[in-house]
Amino acid sequence: MSLEIPATGEVADRLAAVGALRRLADGLEDAAVEEAMRAGWGWPQVAEALGVTRQAVYKKHAKRLIAAGVTLRRRSG
Repeated sequence: MSLEIPATGEVADRLAAVGALRRLADGLEDAAVEEAMRAGWGWPQVAEALGVTRQAVYKKHAKRLIAAGVTLRRRSG
């Protein structure tokens, strides 16, 4: 996918904007994952919704969620 970036503005400004968007997206993801887990979703459901593997979402979010006091569902089986 190609994205047209206007020629106006400084490169540093565009890079700063990318960094700000990443931080915003990360914050939105953190909040949505926490909401889903508090609502009883499992790792596979969250992973599917984000388009990543269960392992990836667990690795990224489990420690923070545990620290926040979220009860994490265990795999059944």
